[in-house]
Amino acid sequence: MAWGERTAWQRGTLEADFFRRLLDDAAAQPARRARRRRIIKPEEMPWELSPHGLLKHMVNEQMHTLAESIDIYMQIIPRGSRSGRHRHFAEEAFYVAEGEGYDLHWDCEVDADERGWRWIVPAEPARFDWKAGDVVYIPPATIHQHHNASTERPARIISATNRVYKWSGLNNLEQLEAAPEYQTGVPLRELLRSLELQVVP
Repeated sequence: MAWGERTAWQRGTLEADFFRRLLDDAAAQPARRARRRRIIKPEEMPWELSPHGLLKHMVNEQMHTLAESIDIYMQIIPRGSRSGRHRHFAEEAFYVAEGEGYDLHWDCEVDADERGWRWIVPAEPARFDWKAGDVVYIPPATIHQHHNASTERPARIISATNRVYKWSGLNNLEQLEAAPEYQTGVPLRELLRSLELQVVP
């Protein structure tokens, strides 16, 4: 019988306006986008001494730019130091603006069941040497860490990460090791001075 399951699907008295809200949201999007910034000046890019290291955020969802799907930051790795070590599903690529060093990558396999995600981590990382002008690609689900090979000059990289995984419910960023400067609690301004960076208003 065509309507034989009607006793099941007809149950419930809840009402909603979900689709209408989607229409309202779509109609309001042009006005929202008009208020977002297309150009970000250097003084509008905040510094952060994070567990991953010293960052200057260039594009971030918290900065109300027009960018919908990427985050970009500049990272400065002090002389002879390294970034934190972390992993995430989102793929990442970075451009080496200054300096030379190397990356350690643990290309993980991911398994999942009713208990959640399980990372299968290789015993040894792969090493990738880089220098100014290079672009380094970090595949999804890869544990990674950046090392500055110079004891004389900082290294500077510009990293871009895709937000799509986050919006898909896969925001699994996990910091496995903090950068040395973060671990020792060096104040941000002191670290900037030690790197001889001219921070101006």
